[in-house]
Amino acid sequence: MRRFADLHLRVPLKDQSQAEKMIWKASELGYSLVGIPFPPNATREQINRIKHICNDAKVDFAARTNFSPRNSNELLHDLRRFRRKFEIIAVRCHTKDVARQAAKDRRVDLLQFSVTNLRQRFFDEQEAELASQALSSLEIELAPLLQLTSFSRVRLLSCLRREVATAERAKVPITISSGATEEQLMRGPRDYAALTTLFDLPLPSALNALSETPLITVERNRKKLSPDFVAPGIHVVGRKTGD
Repeated sequence: MRRFADLHLRVPLKDQSQAEKMIWKASELGYSLVGIPFPPNATREQINRIKHICNDAKVDFAARTNFSPRNSNELLHDLRRFRRKFEIIAVRCHTKDVARQAAKDRRVDLLQFSVTNLRQRFFDEQEAELASQALSSLEIELAPLLQLTSFSRVRLLSCLRREVATAERAKVPITISSGATEEQLMRGPRDYAALTTLFDLPLPSALNALSETPLITVERNRKKLSPDFVAPGIHVVGRKTGD
């Protein structure tokens, strides 16, 4: 049976009641894993509080943070400081310089672009070529499509068609997530998959973008964050105990 993931469920961290409602709704909608964003300086207590809610709702939990660096040097600083604290690292690429650095850095999991300022969508052929050689995927959030109206939605869909075609040509993975900030914007995974036909993503690819691709991302990072991880392809399989 296919397992689904929403790697960007933006629950209100300061409103535990609302956070619980959104997490339980994700479970009811059929998600087996949710990625919930925290500020980079979040405490372990704050993260564990949300983790406990997910455990009660029988939903696997992945801690995520979103970087919005002003330049590539700031991005590199953030990655050095916080990469091992979170299971998912997403980068909002506001400049081409940041976009290029994020695409080629294997510590970056998800590439994000503005849904309102389309001049800041830098996912082109060069970006795709860099991303295809790293491990990052193009993240497409669908809650904005439910919020935008008229010409704004049409323009975004046009950009998404172009970017999806570019990603598929370069074999860059695509991750579909909600980006939902409230219950009214949450939908089931197959409903979201159906929405992707608006920007020409084939249904089988959409289902993979909601299941296989995000799950592989989290699994890969959990292995890297394990104390048994030594280097890519090298893990500790046993430890010698004292006599």
